[in-house]
Amino acid sequence: MDALLTKSEKKEASPTQEKISGSQALLECLIAENVDTIFGYPGGAIMPVYDALYDYADKLSHILVRHEQGAIHAAQGFARVSGRPGIVFATSGPGATNLITGLADALIDSTPLVCITGQVFAHLLGTDAFQEIDVVNTTIPVTKWNVQVTEAKDIADAVAKAFHIATTGRPGPVLIDITKNAQNELFEFAEYKKCTSVRTYRPKPTLQVTEVEAAAELINKAKKPYILAGQGILLSNASEELLAFQKKPEYLLRVRCWD
Repeated sequence: MDALLTKSEKKEASPTQEKISGSQALLECLIAENVDTIFGYPGGAIMPVYDALYDYADKLSHILVRHEQGAIHAAQGFARVSGRPGIVFATSGPGATNLITGLADALIDSTPLVCITGQVFAHLLGTDAFQEIDVVNTTIPVTKWNVQVTEAKDIADAVAKAFHIATTGRPGPVLIDITKNAQNELFEFAEYKKCTSVRTYRPKPTLQVTEVEAAAELINKAKKPYILAGQGILLSNASEELLAFQKKPEYLLRVRCWD
């Protein structure tokens, strides 16, 4: 019977997937990444996301701050305490640039953050439109990875890569800049797939055995070795190894740790 149907009839007979906006897709991606708390401050360029957020109040808790810098520092604290990446929403222009200090702090302190910033419509990029700032180039020095999304269909892939990069290897902040048209665009949202690898990203560097041996030799020759251990010990789950090293009978090591 199917062979007798025309192409248009077959299309009408097959079930169609419901279309959702890019903003809804973004929130669905965050939920798929087990996000339940977001810190942010709304503005014109990210308002479609906030409009969509209203329908996700039962799944996503949004903490409204009084300044974007407060949002990113709060997200840092959340990440340090929970062990999960902190999520930040901010608008374009000054909203995005207000995140710079927090991004730099998170990069230095190896704190995983996923920041979502709104951006002007794609056709206005590069025209000095209202509150348009080149967020991607501005934040390159203070992020582990960033990307600009101009079409709704690319949101899921960007989010998946962002979470993978932010939480693997040495953790750090990432930023996704989404144009307003991508937030509003309706499209058929497929199943969200978490990212497990990125071709150009290698979170586990090759161990330089000779460098480790050289460091060990310096320690062995030290008369009064002193260990200054930071959050990296906790992030790499190396606390037991540190304590075992500190208790070696041939050393009288003094240890100072901080989180």
